[in-house]
Amino acid sequence: MIKAVIFDLDGTLLDRDKSVEKFILEQYGRLDKELGHIDQSDYIKRFIQLDSHGYVWKDKVYRQLVEEFEITDMSWEQLLDDYLFYFAAHCVPFPHLVQMLEELKARNILLGMITNGYTDFQAGNIEALGIARYFDVILISEKEGLRKPDKRIFDRALERLGVQAEQAVFVGDHPANDVEAAAGAGMKSIWKRNPQWEDAKAHFTIDGLDEIPGIVQELEAKSELGIKPGN
Repeated sequence: MIKAVIFDLDGTLLDRDKSVEKFILEQYGRLDKELGHIDQSDYIKRFIQLDSHGYVWKDKVYRQLVEEFEITDMSWEQLLDDYLFYFAAHCVPFPHLVQMLEELKARNILLGMITNGYTDFQAGNIEALGIARYFDVILISEKEGLRKPDKRIFDRALERLGVQAEQAVFVGDHPANDVEAAAGAGMKSIWKRNPQWEDAKAHFTIDGLDEIPGIVQELEAKSELGIKPGN
């Protein structure tokens, strides 16, 4: 019996690539006085390269940008503060996000989230998406003192939800930090396909969030019939 679905945030619920593109374009235009000597396309392209899909923290990104583009009217610390303040306003959800969450809640499925990142920043992004109210537990790595793929952060989420690992499904886009780690913690895994990686060793693979309720229904049906997932 499936009682809970736990999600990653970036690349799973939040379309981070589109959000970053939207933010950095707006930042360049808003800080025209400080950044106007740089070609717009060069600034945006280099930020995205250095950001590496969110796996490089922005202090390093902005340090490098300041050095490469010889930015003198604004420090990397000021650029970082600008990012922290304004990014949430540019958060873009993946399609069907709220509809999917409402479908799961209507079926009395508990919802959790585990995300790596800084507490205030990630909490702000979650709030910007308007989805915090759907979740029974949200674990952010800085606050928890643990990061995915550490099994203990998955165990902690399960404990707070009050469910066993075999009663939970984890949805994420990273083959190791999400899919393999969740499976290692005893959960069913759903890989939200990400073009950064060719494949992931998941129980299920999806292209859209709207596929998740159907998978949960399939797992519940197999459980009632005593069929193990994958058979």
